[in-house]
Amino acid sequence: MHCGAMGECVPRNFLTREEKTELLKEYKESLEKEARAVSERIEELQKEKK
Repeated sequence: MHCGAMGECVPRNFLTREEKTELLKEYKESLEKEARAVSERIEELQKEKK
């Protein structure tokens, strides 16, 4: 069983192109959410500083 960077586990060694694409899309979405959260936190910290 192989587990990737996002914690997804697959019971085989080879993924189809569609599976790889879906995993990458999910990973990208997760990164975008993280980036939004970081931006929100930066804004909060800047408001506190004023």
